Amino acid sequence: MIEILTTGLPNTVQDLGRPGHLALGVSHGGAMDKQALAIANLILGNDPSAAGIEVALHPFRLRVHIDTAVAVTGADCAVSVGDRPCPPWWATTIRAGETLVLEAPRIGARSYIAFAGGLDLPPVMGSRATDVKGGFGGFAGRGLSRGDRLALNPAQCRLPAGGIGAALEERRGAADGLASAIELRVLPAAEFDAFTPEAQAAFTGSEWSITNDANRMGYRLAGATLSLLSPLELLSHGIVPGTVQVPPSGQPIIQLADANTCGGYPKMATVIEADLWRLAQAPVGARLRFSAVSIEASTEALRANRQQRRDFIVARNLMAGEQRAP
Repeated sequence: MIEILTTGLPNTVQDLGRPGHLALGVSHGGAMDKQALAIANLILGNDPSAAGIEVALHPFRLRVHIDTAVAVTGADCAVSVGDRPCPPWWATTIRAGETLVLEAPRIGARSYIAFAGGLDLPPVMGSRATDVKGGFGGFAGRGLSRGDRLALNPAQCRLPAGGIGAALEERRGAADGLASAIELRVLPAAEFDAFTPEAQAAFTGSEWSITNDANRMGYRLAGATLSLLSPLELLSHGIVPGTVQVPPSGQPIIQLADANTCGGYPKMATVIEADLWRLAQAPVGARLRFSAVSIEASTEALRANRQQRRDFIVARNLMAGEQRAP
């Protein structure tokens, strides 16, 4: 059992989401930074889709009431277990009565906490992710509040003495989004050719900033005005996380994990899946820059991302002295 001590409503229980229900009007949901949550689980020997906590509002504190193990990944923030500081992207044991504290991030925006065995919550439509819009999943279908108590699945977690961590090369040089622009790879979307040549050039040739209107549903950006060749009326159509829509204002919106399942604004581009974690870790005020890539490059990036996860499972098992196959 864990007890929430300090939190905010944006902090929710998440897993890797509930794909396959767009036709029912249910968004994919799940962790904004799925890579970070998956790695946190893998460090502990969990299934990568085990439910953990997404912390979008810091500081965050919880107390455990049983001996267990925790892993914290995602944003670069100061982490302490009891009176012991922990490095980022690290798993360690935590004793009954001790507190886990996450301070405000130095770099990034969202932290992920995984527990040995994962949070023991009932799945809804195959997922334990919180869908705040629908009011279901996670813990009572809402953000976490002080005093909430969440059960853990029983599990045996073997960690080396002192804990175990992960180092992802692509994250070493990740910009904080304030000192330099975050690079995002995109594919042209269905209505790309409906925009003027000037708008097409501006989309990839200029920087954009994330406005205060930013949450799990999407980010509104500020920058050059993107104009259509001529007025365009569209029926509502399916959209996915990463879709860049352009409303009449000409200022784009990037749809994210809890995006609506359909919409009628013209689509300029789609951020490739392998780069969505960069958006999850981009704070309000961060600057973005888009670069167009091919479908082949997008597929290769996703393949490399998944291979990295498989390689990490092997390395983790060796470091922890486990003999089972990944």
